[in-house]
Amino acid sequence: MRYDYLIVGAGLFGAVFACEAMKKGKKCLVIDRRDHIGGNIYTYEQEGIQVHKYGAHIFHTSNEQVWRYVNDHARFNRYTNSPVANYKGEVYSMPFNMYTFNKMWGVVTPEEAKETIARQVAESKIENPKNLEEQAISLVGRDIYEKLVKGYTEKQWGKSATELPAFIIRRLPVRFTYDNNYFNDLYQGIPIGGYTGMIVSMLQGVEVRLGEEFLKERERYLRMADKVVYTGMLDAYFDNCYGTLEYRSLRFETEVFDTDNYQGNAVVNYTDRETPYTRVIEHKHFEFGTQEKTVVTREYPAAWRPGDEPYYPMNDEKNNALFQKYQKLAKKEEHVIFGGRLGQYKYYDMDDVVEQALLCAGRELG
Repeated sequence: MRYDYLIVGAGLFGAVFACEAMKKGKKCLVIDRRDHIGGNIYTYEQEGIQVHKYGAHIFHTSNEQVWRYVNDHARFNRYTNSPVANYKGEVYSMPFNMYTFNKMWGVVTPEEAKETIARQVAESKIENPKNLEEQAISLVGRDIYEKLVKGYTEKQWGKSATELPAFIIRRLPVRFTYDNNYFNDLYQGIPIGGYTGMIVSMLQGVEVRLGEEFLKERERYLRMADKVVYTGMLDAYFDNCYGTLEYRSLRFETEVFDTDNYQGNAVVNYTDRETPYTRVIEHKHFEFGTQEKTVVTREYPAAWRPGDEPYYPMNDEKNNALFQKYQKLAKKEEHVIFGGRLGQYKYYDMDDVVEQALLCAGRELG
């Protein structure tokens, strides 16, 4: 059977593109190597709770078109992302705000907080930050860096902060208000009933095949469609001919507890270096659950090796230069569209993915 589009990947980018192509009367086939749709935003039900299998996903955007689009496919709740940071048993508000500064230094007014940060920055005498540690201290001072940035960042990247480039932290979220909302976007929430239902809606009427490995039977798949939308790893598509792009990976441990409330918040970040995981997720709080039990996931950052799940592109200078070489090859593939976080080797939030997929579909479908 001949298709107009073969879409490799049933994640958010692939689902949006497929949805838009179907509206234009195009015949699409979506394949995915996993046994489920939704990519990394896949959710499933356990103990009556929607569990985020691949880590916490909170949809937020200031793009009204994107917000309207996702609301056409799901009903969103009013969840507001307000994580807290646990440093060796001390709990601080995130992002860094007046509650954080009050707990840290006992200050009450924004002026006092600004003076404390300015004094610590001046004492550091850092004029040209040479690494992430110096960059962070030059932005927020040593106290916040030591307790809330250093350990978490080193776990996340698997390197000492003094080995990481300064450009990783261009800015840090500092607010001189008593506002615990992590995001500044106009719209925020989580689909009631989980993200999988939203993807199901987008793929309504589209043929989907799971457990399909595109790269293992590339030639057969390429013959099936006029064009391919590829959302897998860009370097893998070209058989890693220039070398392997690097990623950071994650490992998850999920557990059911016989209690209605394990930690009192959906997300708690563990910012000390000694705790092996970066955060603990209690899924029921994403939807204000009242179930008698709770499902908790610990998230461990991990080094990525070929065959592991790639989560975060390592967008340092070396990898970005390698990406540019692969991108030149991609532009020569007239019948293949590369999209998504892996296909474009960019750290996209969910709203970025939707926006890019809509733009791509608009260019392609008219």
